[in-house]
Amino acid sequence: MTSPAPTPLKFVADGALDRAGLSQQQQAWAQAHGFAGQSGRLLALPDADGAVAAWLFGVGPEAGRSPFIAGRAAAGLPEGFYKMEGDVDDPTLATIAFRLGAYRFDRYRDARPVPLVALTDGADEDEVDRQVEAASLARDLINTPANDLGPEAMEKAAQDFARRNGMDIRVIAGDDLLNANFPMIHAVGRASAQAPRLIDLTWGDESHPKVTLVGKGVTFDTGGLDIKSAAGMLLMKKDMGGAANVLGLAHAIVSSGLKVRLRVLLPVVENAIAGNAFRPGDVLRSRLGLTVEIGNTDAEGRLILADALALADEEAPDLLVDMATLTGAARVALGPDLPPVYCTDAAISGQLADLGLAVEDPLWPMPLWANYDSQLASKVADINNTGSGGFAGSVTAALFLKRFVRRAGIWLHLDIFGWAPEARPGRPVGATDQGIRALHALIRDRYKG
Repeated sequence: MTSPAPTPLKFVADGALDRAGLSQQQQAWAQAHGFAGQSGRLLALPDADGAVAAWLFGVGPEAGRSPFIAGRAAAGLPEGFYKMEGDVDDPTLATIAFRLGAYRFDRYRDARPVPLVALTDGADEDEVDRQVEAASLARDLINTPANDLGPEAMEKAAQDFARRNGMDIRVIAGDDLLNANFPMIHAVGRASAQAPRLIDLTWGDESHPKVTLVGKGVTFDTGGLDIKSAAGMLLMKKDMGGAANVLGLAHAIVSSGLKVRLRVLLPVVENAIAGNAFRPGDVLRSRLGLTVEIGNTDAEGRLILADALALADEEAPDLLVDMATLTGAARVALGPDLPPVYCTDAAISGQLADLGLAVEDPLWPMPLWANYDSQLASKVADINNTGSGGFAGSVTAALFLKRFVRRAGIWLHLDIFGWAPEARPGRPVGATDQGIRALHALIRDRYKG
């Protein structure tokens, strides 16, 4: 049985209607409806019988135009099968954008039909598939509420991921974390009904450059004894967004067959409240041996990351990356769409930012400003988990993590949001991928083999 022919989706630049290859009748129809290629505008073109023969899609002026504008077409079109034609910038990114713009999370309701798109002429099919699969994996995990994605379910998702991608996996859970010297992961997660755990996945040839990814996996964050407000908890199912995006990035790396030895570390906990919850003023000993005074139990993500980073650092990876929904301060500084990136090599963070712009995955370099390190001082321990003074919260969080990285060749820290509060091209409202395409491009360029 042959598939139906796709409906043409004609991309038209602003003011370029006469170059869109339309008949006189179609041009007259477009002009009568005020269509001139305005950015994001859709218009159905009828055939002689009144059925839809094609759609026009405005991509706006050429200057500053993004290929991800195709995601807006997917958000506005009815279900159907389409083929992008005409003024398509970067066919690979445009196809990725269309498919990501059609993303829906329908686990808890009847699935809604979505528009489908044929492979655009000139697009890299493998790259399209891997990036859409990577982003969709991250979005699905983040969108799943904590009653269905606690630490146990997160481990199962990682086990399934490892099996699909041919990765080895090891899990340390509950009191075994203490025996294996992960005291801060244990302390943060011990109050939950589901035990905390460290998930350790590996893939690739040991002789290849070592790339290690660490993702914050707080499946729900009450704030602990320094409890969040009701409004502050509403989105806290997304506090495992770092782990979700790291798994998406790992999928892209494995799918690309990059010549790296990949390791993925996911410290997974629920920051719950019970009689055995860790407390403000407690002093925790870390895997590295540094003692940490708890200034606030709602700064828990950096604690579990610290133990995982210390483990990762022990084998001196060539590149160590962590991703975490870590601070509100990052959102105040740069908003939800632009995650800050911190790096021990300023040239690498600049390169990553440039790559992010090129693949529609923006990031912004921020400084590991050593003068703020004193804000983490403690009178009773080596370090406090919160900065004093209330300023530069994202910077001081990065400086905290940097204390636990000593041997890695390059360390990158991304303070992501993992959520789209407003719809953007290729990013519907809700859970979203951040950093996957940019980091994949960086790792691919460094380790082509």
